[in-house]
Amino acid sequence: MRRSHVLLAVLVAAIWGINFVVIDAGLDHFPPLLFVALRFTFVAFPAVFLVARPQVGFRWVLIIGTFLGVGQFGFLFVGIDRGMPAGLASLVLQAQALFTVLFAVALLHERPRGRQLAGIAIGALGLAVIALGRASAVPLLAVMLTLAAAASWGVANIATRVARPRNGLRLVVWSSLVPPVPLAVLSLVFEGYDEDRAALAHLDLAGVAALAYIVVFASLVGYGIWNTLLHRYPASTVAPFSLLVPVVGIAAAWLWLGEVPGVAELIGAVAVLVGVLVLSTTPPGAVVATPAPPRTAAQEQAAATTPG
Repeated sequence: MRRSHVLLAVLVAAIWGINFVVIDAGLDHFPPLLFVALRFTFVAFPAVFLVARPQVGFRWVLIIGTFLGVGQFGFLFVGIDRGMPAGLASLVLQAQALFTVLFAVALLHERPRGRQLAGIAIGALGLAVIALGRASAVPLLAVMLTLAAAASWGVANIATRVARPRNGLRLVVWSSLVPPVPLAVLSLVFEGYDEDRAALAHLDLAGVAALAYIVVFASLVGYGIWNTLLHRYPASTVAPFSLLVPVVGIAAAWLWLGEVPGVAELIGAVAVLVGVLVLSTTPPGAVVATPAPPRTAAQEQAAATTPG
C-alpha cells in the first residue's frame, strides 16, 4: 500500500476505536436497535439527495447494507447493551479481519502472502492474549453477539471487494437506506414502542452528540475511506489494519470509562501493533502489488444495470 493509504487506514482505525466509547455512552440514551436504526437513517438522509448513486449493482447495495447495518451493528450494539465492555468489544469485533481473510480465500480464491499470514498470526495472538485477560467476567451471550457482528462485517468486506465501487462514500450513503426499516421493526418487536418513544421524547444534548459522532465520523468518514481502500487493494491487505482498532478502543475506554487495562491487555496491544507493522511494510527487494485500476465507464454502467 502507498504510505498515504496506510495513514488513511490508521486514521479509520482511530475513529472506529473511539467509536466504541461513544456507543457505550449513546446506549444510556437509546435502546440498542433503535440507536442503530437512527444511525443509518441519518447517514442516508439527507445525504442520499446530495450524493450520486454508486455505480454498482443493486444486489451489492442490498447485501452490504444488510450485513453491515443490520448484521454488524445490530449484533454489536445489542452485545454492548447486554454486557460487553466497550474496550473488549473493540477487540472481539476485530475477529472480522480473520473472517475476511478466510472468506476471501474461500470465495474469491485470494492467496495471502507469507508476510501477510505472519502479520495476521501475530495480531491474532495479541487479540487472544487480551481476550484471556479480560473475558472471564463477560456474559457468553454478549461475546457471541459480538462475534456474530465480526462475521457479518467480514461478509460485507468481501461484498465490497467484489462490487469494487469507484466511490466509497456513495456506497456508504446508499447502502444505509437498507437497515433503518428492518431495524425499526426489530426495535418495536424486541424493545417495545413505549421504550422507543420514551428515548426520543427525552433526547438530550449528550444523546445527540453520540448519534452525530457515529453518523459523521464512524459512518460517513470511516466507511467512505475504508470502502475506497477495499476498491484499490485486496481484502486480505486492507482488513488487518482494523487490528489497530482495539488498541485505540481499549485506551479510550481506559481514559473515559475507567476500564483499566491489565498486563495481558498491554502485552497483547503491543503484539497487535507488531502484527500491523509486519502487514504494512514491504521487505527489501519485494515486488509491490499494483493497486486495482478503476473500472471503465462501460464497466461501471454494466455493473449498475446488472439485475439484483
